Amino acid sequence: MQFVRTLGLGLRTRLLLPLSLLLAPACGAPAPIRYSFTTACATAAACGRVIASTCESGNRWAPDDGAWGGERCTVTPKAVTCPPRVTHLVAGSASRDVYWQTPTAPAPSVGYPVVVLYQGSFYPPSTTWGAVAQSAPHGGYHQARLQALLLKHGFVVIAPTATLGVAWQTNSVLPWSVSSDRTFLDALFAAMQRGEFGRLDPHRWYATGISSGGYMTSRMALSYRGRFRALAIQSGSWATCMGLLCGVPDPLPADHPPTLFLHGRRDLTVPLSTAREYFDRLVAQGFTAQIDIDEDASHEWLTIAPEAVTRWFECH
Repeated sequence: MQFVRTLGLGLRTRLLLPLSLLLAPACGAPAPIRYSFTTACATAAACGRVIASTCESGNRWAPDDGAWGGERCTVTPKAVTCPPRVTHLVAGSASRDVYWQTPTAPAPSVGYPVVVLYQGSFYPPSTTWGAVAQSAPHGGYHQARLQALLLKHGFVVIAPTATLGVAWQTNSVLPWSVSSDRTFLDALFAAMQRGEFGRLDPHRWYATGISSGGYMTSRMALSYRGRFRALAIQSGSWATCMGLLCGVPDPLPADHPPTLFLHGRRDLTVPLSTAREYFDRLVAQGFTAQIDIDEDASHEWLTIAPEAVTRWFECH
């Protein structure tokens, strides 16, 4: 399996690497150059031609070994088990469940960092928490691994349910301003600020999601400007795009957060070209962005998503 990684730095670097190299943990103590590529390896003695990224927060990340326990979740090569808390949130006509969990460690004095994870179409959080098998469709096992890894690394994870558990209205014909999703999210964010999902750091909010949830992640840059510190979009594009129908605005919001894109080359539901258009527009306007492309994947969570997304948020 191979990945293409493109990094937005005002200039772009293309790297074609085996998956095993992309997932190698960092070693040594390279200078903290933001979003650059640096030499990394499994052990200091083995440093060589392995490439990984580093950032101002240092080399705090290493991929999991396929199994761990003793945290909120249990991860094995066959399944992920993450018991959620469930809060029923009523906001006007919108009444939905929110699945969430906090890390086992006590909250820092400023509160936990928090990730809002937006579901993909037809896969509400009721299907992506609890026990998730390795065979779950659309890489659902890797979404569950992402939730587990974020919790292990000290993030609160909050997964709201989309309209009827089906899809988000960010790219529907209905204006966002009058959508039930907007009413619901306004209420959710207010509840988060009140501490109903644990003590949260108001300066470290992040968002991610796949497919419809990827578009919804982009909506955070459009309609909730300044609130989210970084975004990670899996198999999605700009907030109002839908499949091949996609027009990325020029200019983008002036305070667009740093954005990681993960996409499969063989994705026919959300074509890679639409994510590349968004990524290219961000780079052209001087924003921080990165895109990781799995040459063999279709419309699914990439195998590197748990580590890549967790690292992206830790770096911001």
